Amino acid sequence: MTHTIQTRISRASWLTMALLALIWGGSFLSIRVALEQVPVLTVVAFRVALAAIVLWAYVLIRGLPVPRGAGWILSCLFLGLFNNIVPFCLIVWGQTHIPSGLAGILNSSNVLFSVGLAALMFRDERLTARKSAGIALGVAGVALTIGPGVVRDLDLTSLGQIAILGASLSYAISSIFSRHRLSGVRPEVVAAGMLTVSSLVMIPLAIAVEGVPTMAYHLQTWAALGYISIISSAIAYILFYKVLLTAGAGNVSLVTLMIAPVAVVLGAVTYNEALPHAAYLGLGLLALGMLVIDGRIFRVKTTGR
Repeated sequence: MTHTIQTRISRASWLTMALLALIWGGSFLSIRVALEQVPVLTVVAFRVALAAIVLWAYVLIRGLPVPRGAGWILSCLFLGLFNNIVPFCLIVWGQTHIPSGLAGILNSSNVLFSVGLAALMFRDERLTARKSAGIALGVAGVALTIGPGVVRDLDLTSLGQIAILGASLSYAISSIFSRHRLSGVRPEVVAAGMLTVSSLVMIPLAIAVEGVPTMAYHLQTWAALGYISIISSAIAYILFYKVLLTAGAGNVSLVTLMIAPVAVVLGAVTYNEALPHAAYLGLGLLALGMLVIDGRIFRVKTTGR
């Protein structure tokens, strides 16, 4: 009897996942637009603050329960650091030195870090031969994308690429912590809590380092800031957790495969970004590695007999 759990995805879930890929793929382009007028830390401060406001409004309207106590606050602080502050700052800074499309490709490596760390932390996430092969393909894809000169030259372009990889590792750490400590809390509430803590850190930090924002930005700059804050953070969180409940974690991970091509196309169309051929080959290996880790291609072959 064929086991079909999490192999079928409804049309509504596919549409939501495609929308998420478009939203998150577009965030790399929006960050590049915002950086033309807004410094790095201020971009991050805008993103977390506006997203926190929108998510708390959602939580209050839905009447979702909110935990209390020092443990909850410390958890939000940890998640705010590793799921917002560190990765957002690294991605935004990295994009000051590399194209948005390349940032989108390297961001896909978060699946590799997540699978590897989960294997170390949880018994039910052990590293099988298939997952090991998938990680190896993904690592080869990352190595091909950044090229052999990233360590030898160690210029700002190299550091920008390393920053995006660091952001992916930070996301993986936060996901491991979420599973270990916050499994009983509504994810929308977790997102609102960690964004609030992130705002309390980033707003004074941005003002201290970069000064009070002038607010005299162009319309496209405000649109970019609004996009990465409200759409790419707050609304995307809500959509993600909605489809997570209907499609399952394994299927939702396929969104990662769809983000990078969106970022590459938008960067090429809007800014005429021309990536080296190695970057596209690296993206192909990354995608193949993620498919091997997911195991879907093997299930399709089995069930099609």
